[in-house]
Amino acid sequence: MDRRAVLAAFDEQIRRRPDPDGPGGRIEHDDRVICSIGGADGWTGVVWSGLDEAGADAAIAAQVGRFAQLSRPWEWKHYSYDRPADLDARLIAAGFTRAPAETLLVAEIGDLALDVPPPVGVELRAVAGGQDVEALVAVLDEVFGEDHSGLGRTLIADLDARSAAGAAIVGWAGESAIGAGRVEFHAGTEFASLWGDATLPAWRGRGVFRSLVAHRAALASEAGYRYLQVDASSESRPIFRRLGFAELATTTPFMYPGGR
Repeated sequence: MDRRAVLAAFDEQIRRRPDPDGPGGRIEHDDRVICSIGGADGWTGVVWSGLDEAGADAAIAAQVGRFAQLSRPWEWKHYSYDRPADLDARLIAAGFTRAPAETLLVAEIGDLALDVPPPVGVELRAVAGGQDVEALVAVLDEVFGEDHSGLGRTLIADLDARSAAGAAIVGWAGESAIGAGRVEFHAGTEFASLWGDATLPAWRGRGVFRSLVAHRAALASEAGYRYLQVDASSESRPIFRRLGFAELATTTPFMYPGGR
């Protein structure tokens, strides 16, 4: 993989042409800044910026003023190759809080192992109804210690609309949900993306995570995508690297509270 070329493709196709997040979401383009304004349960923040030293502080202040009208927390999604080089320090000075960094990893789907069955006793099934959504949300809540009810509402809306923009998968051991993950298809691009990779502690180290990745990679391959992208935590990064994903950059959420 030509990492520089793939990163340039990711920047152009995903960051500069983002999909609206959730029902009612929209994308706004400002001078050198692209923002996603999520619906009621969607993600809101700056997706891409192309700033220089002279105009960076003014651009940051303009976004703070813009998002103050929404009166809700939002995020500036910073990548390690963004400019100016001290953009992260400027965000901190403007009142943002740095969240834990993640690693942007990408794999060419044709290079991945797609036929990786789950361990004996585990079945991977696509989310098809409300009970499946509840099971997925319960797994994510337990693994990440956060409230994913908003994601649940978005998935229900997608099911009602029969959206083909991705798939959500739950790993089952009998009647118990023990793992989950989603794949999103970015229409008009070469990229699909992985989200919410989670396995309950008691089931880790048995191949559930690996099979969930392979299953969704196969879905992306069938849908005609070339690359699979993920923002990996420090815990999951080594697993993705072993599966064949390459590190392209670091991405850090900078959070801003609601209001001014």
